[in-house]
Amino acid sequence: MVNTPVAPSSSVLVDLPEKRVTLHSVSWAAYEAILAALGAGRSTRLSYYKGTLEIMAPLEQHDYSGGSIDKFIQVLVEELDLNIKSMESTTLNRADLEVGAQPDKGYYLANEELVRGKIVDLNVDPPPDLVVEVDITHTDINKNALYAEMGVPEFWRYNGRVITIYCLRNGSYEVAEVSPTFPFVTKERLYEFLQDCIQVGEKQAKKNLRAWIKQQIANQDL
Repeated sequence: MVNTPVAPSSSVLVDLPEKRVTLHSVSWAAYEAILAALGAGRSTRLSYYKGTLEIMAPLEQHDYSGGSIDKFIQVLVEELDLNIKSMESTTLNRADLEVGAQPDKGYYLANEELVRGKIVDLNVDPPPDLVVEVDITHTDINKNALYAEMGVPEFWRYNGRVITIYCLRNGSYEVAEVSPTFPFVTKERLYEFLQDCIQVGEKQAKKNLRAWIKQQIANQDL
């Protein structure tokens, strides 16, 4: 009998918190001043959307979840021999749109060559091809609207139990069952990887994932 992987239950992943402070009616100039005052070495992450500023301090389980998803993506691109530029907590600002964010993870894949070796400037460079956000607790920032306005083609949101994949269509996000970047990879395979990281450790989880990808490539001639 084959057991189908399911999303991790709340009994497996519990209390994945972030600390958040939300400020309203904040000007873009004030947001930029706060960014500058906090400096590049800060542990907090800022999101700004149309006058609303959120300052979030990720705790251990938040970072663990984001890091595990990052490992999943890194193994995928290595086994598929894809070029990638990874961005972690990088500030993505569009002053003309009055939107800014520091996503947990961002990746250039299709557009990697355009930003290779560069400091990304969204005034001239394309946005990341894929952004990943972990939001366990409530956020007052409309992340979907924020990244849609930036033009991010693919957006993954993880709430500690379930991952939702969004694809940009005509300026807004639509829910997708599979990632267009990795169309042969189901969400269930990600859940299985996350469970493996907890149950057998990250090293073995990556080994298991690599073996599975090689088998998929052999079966489907990807």
